[in-house]
Amino acid sequence: MANHKSSLKRIRQTEKRRIENRYWAKTARTAVRNIRKMDNKEEATAAYNKCSALLQRLGRKNVISKNKASNLCSSLMRHINKL
Repeated sequence: MANHKSSLKRIRQTEKRRIENRYWAKTARTAVRNIRKMDNKEEATAAYNKCSALLQRLGRKNVISKNKASNLCSSLMRHINKL
């Protein structure tokens, strides 16, 4: 266990950040899954706009990597174009 006050604070901050990052990553995965289930192109496009913004924001904040965010957006757009 850490002995210094700064170390204890760092542990608290890291845990808080980890929980928040897990929440947003799970939210993004659910949004991607829901878009992949959709059959209606208009609904999927509307959902894609929100999901794409979320993925790009998570990529900027390093919750997920920028490449993963980009690849997910690309694959979702390919799915929507097939509808």
